[in-house]
Amino acid sequence: MIYEMRQYRCVPGRLPALLKRFETITLKIWEKHGIRQAGFFTTLIGESHQELTYFLAWESLAEREKKWSAFVTDPDWIEGSAKSVADGEIVANIVSQILKPTAFSSVK
Repeated sequence: MIYEMRQYRCVPGRLPALLKRFETITLKIWEKHGIRQAGFFTTLIGESHQELTYFLAWESLAEREKKWSAFVTDPDWIEGSAKSVADGEIVANIVSQILKPTAFSSVK
């Protein structure tokens, strides 16, 4: 199992719009493509309160490539994403890291 950590830094004031997009659009499309989330977090204490961090669980890099490619080209995602930014851009920056648990990690 590998994990992907994704951090979205929002345009100031747009975090609520990003959270709404995940809750009402993104998660349904992920479900359709078999993408498994391993947790979503907002920043309570840290550099920015305009961030969303989440983790995805993957069996392999090949699974990630197949399912993520299907997601980003899904017509429902393309339409929903476009509608969500009709009032202005939401995300200023995205950072993604693929993580492998250590031998002593409680998460495998």
